[in-house]
Amino acid sequence: MDRTASRPRKADAIFSATLALLAERGYDALTVEAVAAQAGVHKTTIYRTWATKDEVLADALVQAPELTVAIPDTGSLRGDLLELAKQIHRLLSDPANRRVITAVVSALPDRPATAEAAGRFFADRLGREQAVFDRAHGRGELADAADSEMVMDLLGGNLWFHTLIRAKSADDAYLERLVDTVLTGVS
Repeated sequence: MDRTASRPRKADAIFSATLALLAERGYDALTVEAVAAQAGVHKTTIYRTWATKDEVLADALVQAPELTVAIPDTGSLRGDLLELAKQIHRLLSDPANRRVITAVVSALPDRPATAEAAGRFFADRLGREQAVFDRAHGRGELADAADSEMVMDLLGGNLWFHTLIRAKSADDAYLERLVDTVLTGVS
């Protein structure tokens, strides 16, 4: 039986509960039973769709409204990347999201299923962001050899490091410098 064939009616509540409990308790204390209780569903509702907490977590990371980023269309690659940078910074600056991210990242080395969930999250995001690069290519703003994954890793990776590791905020001027550096390099 394909567990993912149907999505429970309360999927958004399940995803939100998963992220809230992850932020509050950490990965090890996250259980399907606790998610079910917080979402107001029976645990069998969850187990009909997902076999493990990592499967629920993977879908929550990809589909939860709390982690959604709107794909901008400003008419320029620079404008789109700047809007993406602002949204990524907003997500990383939210205390609950920071706790979710920290819990997931800390679980990665010892839990292949969590690493797979994180991989699905980033693959989904890059798939959505690809439209920015396709439009830029169509406008002649982007070389054929440009690597959209590398660009997003440079942009997002900097914001993760700057916001989560260095615990700094990024104002509009910083975000503009970041986008310009990614687009033009350091030479």
